[in-house]
Amino acid sequence: MPKRILQGVVTSDANAQTVTVNVERRFTHPVLKKTIRKSKKYRAHDEKNAFKVGDTVRIIECAPKSKTKRWEVLEAAEA
Repeated sequence: MPKRILQGVVTSDANAQTVTVNVERRFTHPVLKKTIRKSKKYRAHDEKNAFKVGDTVRIIECAPKSKTKRWEVLEAAEA
């Protein structure tokens, strides 16, 4: 099974080697036919502390790194 890759914006870089990434998805509501925005936060491993708040990044699934980290930063995304 392929690993998922998501794109989002870094909302926090306070912890060492960890960034919090806010991923937003848009979809059409099945009944109302209205576009809805939902967002979810993911904690991702950032080995070199390279990314700061406001950066757009791509994250990929990985084996658990800690209690909350299941993702790692793949690269900076083109904004």
